[in-house]
Amino acid sequence: MIFSDFTKALAQAGDPKFRRVVILGILLALGLLFGLYAILVLILSLVTPDQITLPWIGEIGGIHEVLSWVSLVAMMGLSVFLMVPVASLFTGIFLDEVADAVEEKHHAYLPQVRHRSFAEMAVQSSRFLAVMVIANLIALIFYIFLAPFAPLIWVGLNGYLLSREYFTMVAERRLSPMDADALRKRHRFEIWFAGCLMTAPLLFPFISLLIPVFGVATFTHLYHRLPQS
Repeated sequence: MIFSDFTKALAQAGDPKFRRVVILGILLALGLLFGLYAILVLILSLVTPDQITLPWIGEIGGIHEVLSWVSLVAMMGLSVFLMVPVASLFTGIFLDEVADAVEEKHHAYLPQVRHRSFAEMAVQSSRFLAVMVIANLIALIFYIFLAPFAPLIWVGLNGYLLSREYFTMVAERRLSPMDADALRKRHRFEIWFAGCLMTAPLLFPFISLLIPVFGVATFTHLYHRLPQS
């Protein structure tokens, strides 16, 4: 049934709301990275001279231009690693729209839910990203000392984190936090297994940008399939 939930999520890939969330996440991430680059260039121009004098050589100008190009190359290199987590952070802010799209297509009879504010979603998305980073940094100890089992540890840990976050987000749209937590605990193994299935695409940088969207869509189907009592 979990594979059926994921298949339904994939079948809705062309939904405008799905595309909007992905595109917004990528554009906002690019905007932030370019903004950081502009700030870095400004700081470098303020704290470094445009000319330096070297013994036997004399004055050398254009230092700011050189630093600008060096910082641009450095930022482009860092973007390869930063793009995915930053885009995922911004994508997470708009995930309510994904759950809305799934429910509009497959559960149109349901009443409307209260949508969380931009600030609420931003805090939740930032907190989740921080938890994932910290948890995986701590897990490095186990990856090193239990190297043969490192892939299993990584899948199990991130599967748990993804499943807990996305299922809770979906469930709390229609349940109180206490009831959502109780439902998650009653079906913890099925929910955790669904989260583990979401971890494999995280190994591929560009595909991983889609995981928040298809993860929430999958868990929306899963939530409505589970018995509520």
